[in-house]
Amino acid sequence: MQSDLLYNKLKEQKFILAGPCVIESEAMVMELAREIKKMSDELGLLYIFKASFDKANRTSLSSYRGPGMEEGLRILQKVKDTFGLPITTDIHEPYQASLVASVVDIVQIPAFLCRQTDLLIAAAQTNKIVNIKKAQFLDGKDMIHPATKVKESGNDKIMLTERGSMFGLGNLVVDFRQIIDMKAFGYPIVMDVTHSTQKPSALGGKSGGDRKYAPYMAKLANAVGVDGFFFEVHPNPEEALSDGPNMVYLKDFRAILESIA
Repeated sequence: MQSDLLYNKLKEQKFILAGPCVIESEAMVMELAREIKKMSDELGLLYIFKASFDKANRTSLSSYRGPGMEEGLRILQKVKDTFGLPITTDIHEPYQASLVASVVDIVQIPAFLCRQTDLLIAAAQTNKIVNIKKAQFLDGKDMIHPATKVKESGNDKIMLTERGSMFGLGNLVVDFRQIIDMKAFGYPIVMDVTHSTQKPSALGGKSGGDRKYAPYMAKLANAVGVDGFFFEVHPNPEEALSDGPNMVYLKDFRAILESIA
């Protein structure tokens, strides 16, 4: 879908970004895209498929990162061609922006990297929509600065995503005032429902979390008027290679979507 057209839709229609944390296999990715598209279509939600080709910020060096850019983009292109879905994925280095933009419709900036000027400029220069996730250490009002870096680099197709704030060590909380403050900027605002239930590094060499809070996070975000919702979904999170504790079961996902549609 052409970027300007998609961006206008994001401002007019409730949407979701959903998929697995990381690409584990082509078969799993295709299953999730097919099933979530079916749910979204039936509920009238605009659906953007999300999956990472590389999780460059894993806690442990030995943790699974993904299939890499070349294979990851091939799989994401297959999702796009097969189901006609817009695609988003995250980048971690400036050189990745132009390569990823050949496939995706939305370039995602990870929360830890939302102040990285060169990364934001590279994302802006793709002329794709840029989704900037709010760092766990930033106030929502301060997200005007990453957004301004993108805008002053010639791209005003910007989204901002709330994903919780650090509360002590190894815990996140969501202050819904952050969403209200970011909405004042005039950009589409997304609630990252599942990452907000995360407990960073809580399981030693990997992050923990508690998916039972996800349905409540979604409904609370809906109550304060977010434009979109970000979910990580898996057929069997207990066996997931990344972010298992906070991903929601595919079998439970429709009920969550029905509560916000």
